[in-house]
Amino acid sequence: MHSSLELKREVEAIQIPSGDSIRLPLGMKVIITQSLGGTYTVATDFGLARISAKDADALGIDPDASARDSESSSSNVPEDATELEGAVWNQLKNVYDPEIPVNIVDLGLVYDCRIEQDAEGKNRAVVKMTLTAPGCGMGPTIAADAQSRIMTIEEMDDAVVELVWDPPWNKEMISIEGKMKLGMI
Repeated sequence: MHSSLELKREVEAIQIPSGDSIRLPLGMKVIITQSLGGTYTVATDFGLARISAKDADALGIDPDASARDSESSSSNVPEDATELEGAVWNQLKNVYDPEIPVNIVDLGLVYDCRIEQDAEGKNRAVVKMTLTAPGCGMGPTIAADAQSRIMTIEEMDDAVVELVWDPPWNKEMISIEGKMKLGMI
């Protein structure tokens, strides 16, 4: 990947690893270092930032041409998930740790996903996830990416992504699909 280009317009991005929202100006030179799940990690003069799929045009990329098939199955998605929970799981399959080429669902990082409905009928997704290591500095970035992906679902009014450490993550939590991608089976 590693292609250098100028931004075609001002764009909102997530700074890595802090997870803070930043604005990158029109004409800024960036280098695309990774493209996974429709998001783009770019190197700037100020460090790394992640640009979401909806803003791919700022990079001069047609988002439809590079979209991943998030509807693919995963052995880590519960079979009894409701339709709306399934939509959340599908969005989470587009979230990646920038250092690992497997999505957070197939890595086994998502422990729980449920939908709560308030008295007004508004839907709130509550996701509990972990990281491969407690000291991983990417936690805020990955959680922010997961939350923003969930909020693209039309029926979703709010989303909370909690980082938890119990049970501790281990390689056995990786789905069959993830193990295949990593060459573990």
